Amino acid sequence: MIRLLLVWLINSVSLFIISKLPILGIEVDTFGRAVVSAAVFGILNATLGKILQFITAPLNFITLGLIYLVINVLIFGLAAKLVKGFRLKHGIVSAFLGAIVFGIVNGVLLGILLPS
Repeated sequence: MIRLLLVWLINSVSLFIISKLPILGIEVDTFGRAVVSAAVFGILNATLGKILQFITAPLNFITLGLIYLVINVLIFGLAAKLVKGFRLKHGIVSAFLGAIVFGIVNGVLLGILLPS
């Protein structure tokens, strides 16, 4: 349970960090909104993301895994639609760049703070 809370906190920090990069066009009003956004993103990823990954498994094979990026972009955009105070300034472009940079920043922070 503590690990889950730490991952949630790291996701929140990652989201807050990428919101401070002006080129991405991702806006998060406060750190509290980043916490809520990370929770919504995590819940969507754990439910809708898994369903979409299962449905698109044959496409994943054909696209060499790029369909997972598309799923993450969709979930990132949906989380921004659902949480007030979390906006994508440039629409799908911000969602695409945000999903990639979020994955990188989150991976680095998780690797440093929660090694296996």
